[in-house]
Amino acid sequence: MKVAVVGATGLVGTVMLKVLEERNFPITELIPVASERSIGKKISYKGQEFSVVGLASAVEMKPDVALFSAGGSTSLEWAPKFAEAGITVIDNSSAWRMDPTKKLVVPEINAKDLTANDKIIANPNCSTIQLVMALAPLQDKYKIKRAIISTYQSITGTGVKAVQQLENEYAGEKGEMAYPYPIHRNAIPHCDVFQENGYTKEEMKLVNETQKILDDRSIAVTATAIRIPVVGGHSESVNLEFENEFDESEVRKILNDTPGVTVQDNPETNTYPMPIYAEGKNDVFVGRIRRDHSRENALNMWIVADNLRKGAATNAVQIGEYLAANKLIG
Repeated sequence: MKVAVVGATGLVGTVMLKVLEERNFPITELIPVASERSIGKKISYKGQEFSVVGLASAVEMKPDVALFSAGGSTSLEWAPKFAEAGITVIDNSSAWRMDPTKKLVVPEINAKDLTANDKIIANPNCSTIQLVMALAPLQDKYKIKRAIISTYQSITGTGVKAVQQLENEYAGEKGEMAYPYPIHRNAIPHCDVFQENGYTKEEMKLVNETQKILDDRSIAVTATAIRIPVVGGHSESVNLEFENEFDESEVRKILNDTPGVTVQDNPETNTYPMPIYAEGKNDVFVGRIRRDHSRENALNMWIVADNLRKGAATNAVQIGEYLAANKLIG
């Protein structure tokens, strides 16, 4: 199978290549793709070196599938060109997520909806993916009325520039700023750009994408997204209100039995999810599961995942695996 990785030299693209290798994705030919300034650069995959090509060349090479992680404007311009050439695009940007003609996919939840006709498939936002991984099985059992989310997001969600800013601040050096304020020893309640309604784009992604993936616009969702000086992953404090009564031990069992979810929840041993342990792993970790005594049928929990893995690269590769296993590509 011919596989193109668009944005192969970026943060997420680099992790995509690593995940493809780790999961032994059935690649017969790898096509690393990046912007013009990176054409000709060498990237390593399974001990071999491959030359980076441009987007136009990649379309002409007719890969079976293209994993995109090169930003929204690139996806808007180039994903249709790949699709028109018969190439299946799995896009990690926000460009196609809320397009009613495109499917927004977390494989464990809704990959079954995919067909061979889906030539542009949207990968959800990183913080949405880890959220719905925990919400979907609880929605099936108890029906969610309302979700209140506060995220504590890694700087890697912003990109290389943000990582460099934090490293400069650690070292006491001046440099280019990814954020309007220092991130070292700080928490910035500002992820992405502010919208007219006072919420940031990141916060509205959590609202709109959650409803679309769970296929239920009646779920009331509200969010606050915060950037913190962490490199390993995103964390979320989540409060859910259900229509039906629940049992906490049953909630733990449901989540523990969900593929891709690991429950870490034992206050007696100080066991709970943290980004320092989630980094480099593909699972979504859930803990601090407890009843909210201020509301009827309400629950609190804490969700952590590596935003570059399940929040981006791993989810995209899993979509590709589903398509390949079901002969929808290749």
